[in-house]
Amino acid sequence: MDIKITSSAFEHEGLIPPKYTCDGADISPPLQWEAVPEGTGSIALICDDPDAPMGTFVHWVLFNLPADTKELAENIPTDRVLPNGAKQGISGFRRIGYGGPCPPSGTHRYFFKIYALDTELDLAPGAGKPDLLNAMEGHILGQGELIGKYKRQ
Repeated sequence: MDIKITSSAFEHEGLIPPKYTCDGADISPPLQWEAVPEGTGSIALICDDPDAPMGTFVHWVLFNLPADTKELAENIPTDRVLPNGAKQGISGFRRIGYGGPCPPSGTHRYFFKIYALDTELDLAPGAGKPDLLNAMEGHILGQGELIGKYKRQ
């Protein structure tokens, strides 16, 4: 099942405002999504940049969001565990939580990928994208993606 994910801060394939990048406040953008499939046990989110010079760069790893979550407000704290029980993983910046776009050159694409899972994952906070992808295998009920672009001025 496809899940439509959007942001009130930018359109699909539109430009991400500097506020959500290393050139601004470097806070996470607001995200909203439609209903997840029946039987969803938790939601996971990965944001990455496939255009990075050294290969795909990870900007955010978030998992075990409660199944009834329909949005994330902007500026999610960079805590290992959020008040709703969700856990955050480590980014390519080697820190917990969201790290905004900061491309060295050119325009890069940033994929905000959401996954509806049939279970909560037995992963510790600080897990990386490979750990999350491994743990999600065989548990994905639906997914969607929102692409934003950014070029430093």
